[in-house]
Amino acid sequence: MENELLATCLLAGRIMIEGGSEMYRVDDTMSRIARNGGAGRALVFTTPTGLFIAVNGEPPVELEPVQKRGIDMEKVAGVNQLSREFQAGRLTLTELRLKLEQLDTNTPYFPVWLQILAAAVCSTTLMVIFAQQYDWFDMPLSAVVGALGFAAYLRLSSLTRVRFISELIGAVVVGVSAWVGVRLGVGHNLDNVIIGAVMPLVPGVAITNSIRDMLAGHLLSGMARGMEAILSACAIGVGIAMIFRFF
Repeated sequence: MENELLATCLLAGRIMIEGGSEMYRVDDTMSRIARNGGAGRALVFTTPTGLFIAVNGEPPVELEPVQKRGIDMEKVAGVNQLSREFQAGRLTLTELRLKLEQLDTNTPYFPVWLQILAAAVCSTTLMVIFAQQYDWFDMPLSAVVGALGFAAYLRLSSLTRVRFISELIGAVVVGVSAWVGVRLGVGHNLDNVIIGAVMPLVPGVAITNSIRDMLAGHLLSGMARGMEAILSACAIGVGIAMIFRFF
């Protein structure tokens, strides 16, 4: 019974971290599941790369590594909902674990074409927001460039586990396609096109979560996530800078 409780808590925590949840939320969810499962006291230690948990201050201590991290708020919301149902008594521990396993393996993703279309819309709207003096003529080019850059990012992400490489190549594609479009007369302002098109690659959620973790007292996790976000931003910046340097 205790081993099943620990395994269930670790599974819930891993799903939330892989979905991009804040560490304090992971800590709270795992502790609640443990207490609602009959443990008098739960000791939880969370990091972006691994989870530790023990109940009642006694061995065994269980470890769960985290191999990948991304953004999937549907999984985070699903774990929270299942945790509430378990707390309300509508699920047994075994049922909770089975539903978590199903959530982990069968959560549907938006199709790639829809993600690319969303990146195009995002690029256009954010160009209007962030550009100091935007030109309506640049909006179609910004949408196309943003879609191409995000498509390259998705493709490279499926081929390599080093996310910074995919972000670097995605930024290079954004810079090259924006430069070509402006040279062909499809757009007017190269800076505005790049400002909008690069936004789907920016790790905004990671930066926000790192700050929230540090404010909640999770300094180790906050600094680790902040450094990861900074490296991603640097990879994007280097990709754009290469284009300005050579073209």
